[in-house]
Amino acid sequence: MTAESELLAMLSVIDSDARTHYDILTGPPLPTPHGRSFGGQVLGQAIAAVGTSVAEGREIHSMHGYFLRPGSSSERMTFEVARLYDGRSFSTRRAQAYQNGDVLMSMIASFQGIEEGIEHQESLDMSGIPSPDDLSTVWEKYGHLADSGRASWVLNRPFDLRYVESDIVLRVEDQASRQRLWLRARDTLPGTQLIHSAALAFASDYVLMEPVLRRHGVPWATPGLSTASLDHSMWFHRPFRADEWLLYELDSPTAQGGRGLAHGRFYNTSGDLVASVAQESMIRLPSGE
Repeated sequence: MTAESELLAMLSVIDSDARTHYDILTGPPLPTPHGRSFGGQVLGQAIAAVGTSVAEGREIHSMHGYFLRPGSSSERMTFEVARLYDGRSFSTRRAQAYQNGDVLMSMIASFQGIEEGIEHQESLDMSGIPSPDDLSTVWEKYGHLADSGRASWVLNRPFDLRYVESDIVLRVEDQASRQRLWLRARDTLPGTQLIHSAALAFASDYVLMEPVLRRHGVPWATPGLSTASLDHSMWFHRPFRADEWLLYELDSPTAQGGRGLAHGRFYNTSGDLVASVAQESMIRLPSGE
């Protein structure tokens, strides 16, 4: 299966035969090493699900989701979409993700038609930032671990992630609360802006905890490390393609009570701010850390 068809399959949702006054759709699972559903895929499928109920010409501009329970990565997800509001300019939808009758994630998303209005942005000066072509791929760094299966979750992603600073897979070389990386889908994505927004939501969740972990010198490979996304919000500012390079700039302003907050901003290669994201995560260190 190509990277293109694999990613589209992981974001796909289909109508269910079970009909109520809600739209009911289902999405395929994505196996993970720990057996828990990947939050980014749940978000991406939820965006794809709510998008099926919105009139053509309206694009998602924001979403806010809460992760309530862990799900199984070996079972399909069912999405219940409620059409909350359709106005002259905006449409609002709620999606709830279920497995075995339990709500795993609840999300509200807002869509807007194209409008003229005030506009400004904090653009990014790209001079001095290494090109993704000059940075190592994860396969170049960790491909030697492929046969052992230890790095499968990092190596087999449908996105190419290239760190400007060092990664934190096995060790933390730079103990700071900021980091940058380039990312893009590994193959061309067809489809509407909704698909690219769903794909970016999917990818955004891979590393949102990392500035929190990096600040405290905790690599992903730490034995006994326990993490979970608690909530996830995104704002989509300008059109973009998830199969073209985007610079993902992240920082963590605070951590307390076993929770860490992270912010992220996505810029295209021209330095335009195309999307923003925020997430609070639960992070529990091994006893004695």
